[in-house]
Amino acid sequence: MRKLLTAIYLRLSKEDDKWKEESNSITMQRILLRRYVEENFVDYEIVEFCDDGYTGTNFARPGVQEMLERIRDGEIKCVIVKDFSRFARDYIELGAYLEQIFPFLGVRFISVNDGYDSAKVQRGIADIDVNFQNLLYDLYSRDLSDKVRSSLSIRKEKGQYVSANPPFGYEKDPKDRHALLVAEDEAEVVRQIFTLTLEGYTSVEIAKLLNAAGVKTPVAFKIEKGKTSRIPKGGRFLWSSSTICKILRNEIYIGNIVQKKYTKDFVGGKNHFNPRENWLISYRHHEPIIDKEVFDKVQKGRGNKRPPQHHPTHPLVGKLVCGCCKKNLNYRRGRNPYFTCCNRYSNLMEKCVRRVNAMFAEQYVLLMMQHKLEAEGELEKLYIEEVERLEKELKGLREKKRNLLAEIEKQKQKNFEAYQDYAWGKAGSFQSDQSVVKSIENGLVGLNSRIQEAETKYSVMTCGRNVEGYGSWLAALSKDMIERYIDKIEAYGDQHMEISWKESDKADAGGRRVLQ
Repeated sequence: MRKLLTAIYLRLSKEDDKWKEESNSITMQRILLRRYVEENFVDYEIVEFCDDGYTGTNFARPGVQEMLERIRDGEIKCVIVKDFSRFARDYIELGAYLEQIFPFLGVRFISVNDGYDSAKVQRGIADIDVNFQNLLYDLYSRDLSDKVRSSLSIRKEKGQYVSANPPFGYEKDPKDRHALLVAEDEAEVVRQIFTLTLEGYTSVEIAKLLNAAGVKTPVAFKIEKGKTSRIPKGGRFLWSSSTICKILRNEIYIGNIVQKKYTKDFVGGKNHFNPRENWLISYRHHEPIIDKEVFDKVQKGRGNKRPPQHHPTHPLVGKLVCGCCKKNLNYRRGRNPYFTCCNRYSNLMEKCVRRVNAMFAEQYVLLMMQHKLEAEGELEKLYIEEVERLEKELKGLREKKRNLLAEIEKQKQKNFEAYQDYAWGKAGSFQSDQSVVKSIENGLVGLNSRIQEAETKYSVMTCGRNVEGYGSWLAALSKDMIERYIDKIEAYGDQHMEISWKESDKADAGGRRVLQ
């Protein structure tokens, strides 16, 4: 039987850190909440979840996601926060958790500074007070974000460099944090990279030369100057061809700063790449490291950049690492897709992974996961969750299809009424707008394909339960399954892979399996 835990949740956003509010620091939150638990709980075991540097306007935070996952598993029955805004600043989302989700799961929620305890609050007047506070937090968060974005936009329009970190080859002017000065030790490396490129060396060859010569990487320079602290995978930071390419195409080295390359639709939303004509470029902003003629010659020699190709990501990307250098393996698409360690071209380690067949890796991980789930009695639970998810997905897709069909009929009726007005002399002309109908019908084709795919998978799963058992449906890996159970997979080749399961799910000795 799993032991019930009391969760304390801590969060500090970038905006909070910017304004240096000591009362909102992670340390102070931790002291406050632990003291509250010690004074008000008799038999308890604290488990802490923390998101340092994450906005509260959405739930895309690793700490809160881990906490909610353990709540769904029934491990946690009490959540304590400093105030409502630490958990969420979107008052609609927060209200849903306070009034629906947590009560349904039997979870007690306490906000210390707001004097809120779901076990003591009665429905009615208290709900109005809580909802009003939530609304204020939401409005405050959005107002603060708008002010920060507006301030940054004004500074960009003035041609100021607003990034917190200077680019490799430069450092911040101690007299003006929006100005850049040349860092000669780093700039010399930048010049060497451009010189080697003009001499005909590729980015891979340049990375290999720099690694062989022991030239420090940008991160190593920052660590040496006390600007950051990081531990390298494999014991050493190495140059890669991608780092070389980024340096070669960066206009910062000819004295220009390029800003507004990306826009965000809303607070907490995703970044979208802007076309070049919408970029904000400040020319001759600072002292150049590379002559413009040299820069242009390098760009011409490198050819035109191919437009980005958008492909679905393989579920093992980010989890499959090289057993030698411990770097993430790169996925190569094609007729026979495979994983490879790109660093074997540019580093000094000859044992780095050359090729791991993607299909073999997927089937091996799938087999090991099935064995693990069967041994721990988790397979049936996972099966039920997947069936429920598919049922929910099918319901949503079918509802969307009904809406599209209704929209088509609505548009056809609109065209018919327009024709009637023309036929009866109420309108001087008539032009049927079939483009909208055509667009909706095209969307309907793709939607029907998704529905058919989901129905087929649902049919296979529900039939497999009766015929071959719960394991029959586990035919393909998903990103959710990988994130839920696997920490990492060290690959040494097609015939040697080691799986490290996440600690909360480890069942076998050491949590590793090696294919012999």
